[in-house]
Amino acid sequence: MASGDRAPGPCLAVVVNSVAVPDAAASTQAEPRRVLLTAENLGSHYTIQQESRFLEVLRGVSLEIEEGEFACILGPSGCGKTTFLNIVAGLACTSSGIIQIDGAPIKGPGPDRAMVFQQPSLLPWRTVLGNVLYGMELSGRYRRKRDERNERARMYIELVGLTGFENSYPAQLSGGMQQRVNLARALATDPAMLLMDEPFGALDALTRESMQFELLRIWQEARKTVLFITHDIGEAIYLADRVFVFSKRPGSVKETVPVELARPRSLEMKRTPEFTGYEDHLWRLIQDEATAGKEARNG
Repeated sequence: MASGDRAPGPCLAVVVNSVAVPDAAASTQAEPRRVLLTAENLGSHYTIQQESRFLEVLRGVSLEIEEGEFACILGPSGCGKTTFLNIVAGLACTSSGIIQIDGAPIKGPGPDRAMVFQQPSLLPWRTVLGNVLYGMELSGRYRRKRDERNERARMYIELVGLTGFENSYPAQLSGGMQQRVNLARALATDPAMLLMDEPFGALDALTRESMQFELLRIWQEARKTVLFITHDIGEAIYLADRVFVFSKRPGSVKETVPVELARPRSLEMKRTPEFTGYEDHLWRLIQDEATAGKEARNG
């Protein structure tokens, strides 16, 4: 969790590039999907005690994420993206508004959500298999079903492409392979929603692109709902069904951009005029917010 994005405290229960970005009002789906996550007028603030200063991180965030959707949140640094993700995870609390998953208020962590952080956070004394099993052991859902746990762990190890490395330790794996273990551990707990906080941010450019491609493959097979935080405009476009662009702090949803690029998506798609049209539009949105934030700071 980034220090600037924390929200501690007690819990309470288009004008667009016509080449590539379609009008959101014209975007339609063949079948409406069930809404899984709802945020309504959500706010978050806290006091920096040592400076006796009040900091408002989020203000009036309202959005819905549908079951099976891949949604990305994009915004300037410090706009509250990670704070919002932590609120969804039940790791931080709201100051106002409503946050619900499947119609129920989020009051803390739960087995219906699994978090994938930027750092893999694997247990160094456990093998790949042992680390994937660990998530199920903690969740309690499969605690008394040892055979089923092992079967599920091996299934997701295969899904993320690590068959043959079940008995390897984290220190014997590359950064990309460690993140695959991290992802398999989260998927094995069978969450309704996968929460990903810049999971590829620490990887080199080539490995990052490879992991983006692999993540889409895994998502299309597992069909989980994904909420993905990123600073990378190209990554957001490549992965998402919709991109929620956050404003400068206090963060709110500045614009929701549907990404109507065909699936499955190849890495070559990133060099098409349609893709670069989305990049130009999102870059302008982020640049406008970054500039506004800098002007506000300079008074």
